[in-house]
Amino acid sequence: MSRDNVDGANGGHGYVLDDQIGFLLRRAYQRNSTLFAALVPGKLTAMQFAVLFRLAENGPASQNLLGRSVAMDAATTKGVVDRLIVRSLLQVGPDPDDRRRHLVSLTPAGTTLIDKAVAAAVEVSETTLAPLREKERETLLRLLRKIS
Repeated sequence: MSRDNVDGANGGHGYVLDDQIGFLLRRAYQRNSTLFAALVPGKLTAMQFAVLFRLAENGPASQNLLGRSVAMDAATTKGVVDRLIVRSLLQVGPDPDDRRRHLVSLTPAGTTLIDKAVAAAVEVSETTLAPLREKERETLLRLLRKIS
């Protein structure tokens, strides 16, 4: 359908779905998600990968801090953590400095999996960004950081 047809069909206000940030981000995310599912080992979702990676990067954390560090709300974080505990990739134990608090940490299996998954995640990003020149990649990532 041409843009002229769309303009006529939508009351002439000039809205073009293919030019909308949300639509374009969703399409890019779909492409990235397909690559992620195909390349990253362990049947990890992107959110599960983010949790495992952040714990590998920073060490044990409270569930609240962990969720904030990967931009997840409390309910989503709890669900992701619970699923990773069931898979024996995470464990929860008391905070040695504050017995009222619990810390989430990687198990040895979680450490092994995230170590393998990182190389695949790099490949996912490289493949997702492959159509862009280096300068375009830098600009895209800078702009996405700015609006997120």
